[in-house]
Amino acid sequence: MPTCRPSYPIETARLSLRPFRADDQDDLLAIFSREDVTRYLYWPQLGPDEVREVLGRWTTQVAIEHEGEAISLAVCRRDSGALIGEAMLKLLSETDSQGEIGFMFHPDHHGQGFATEATRELLKLGFDDLGLHRIIGRLEARNRPSARVLERLGMRLEAHFRENEWVKGEWNDEQVYALLRSEWDAAGGQGA
Repeated sequence: MPTCRPSYPIETARLSLRPFRADDQDDLLAIFSREDVTRYLYWPQLGPDEVREVLGRWTTQVAIEHEGEAISLAVCRRDSGALIGEAMLKLLSETDSQGEIGFMFHPDHHGQGFATEATRELLKLGFDDLGLHRIIGRLEARNRPSARVLERLGMRLEAHFRENEWVKGEWNDEQVYALLRSEWDAAGGQGA
């Protein structure tokens, strides 16, 4: 399996994706401490100690060499340098050549296409650098804004699991979106 060791930062028209740094603590806390961000995640709002722990892991997630490893990147606006979110690519299976993408953004930056722009770069890494056959995105079914991001990237809904997870005191539905390398290539390496 090829490795994925991107040159950082990864620049798009409006964004810069880079490894997390220790001084990202306050910006990350501003995201994770919000109930409207963590509503559809597995964990509750986080405080400073929990964010420090997450940040400690993410600062080391800068390359993928083996199954189960992930890249977690700080998504920053190029015009201001502000950290506005996180985007992740994970190698799920070497044997099946499958990966997963994920993202979360501060609500002040929702609805502006930033998640689509950032996540498209992770699809490029997955298909072009890792040579993956298939990449998925999983989400809580009520999280329609995230579903729309995946749909804009050309991913299709493949599964809707009814009440398959007990999260935060209630049964949650999970949706799985996917994109094949052949579909990515047919779209010119840009998604839909």
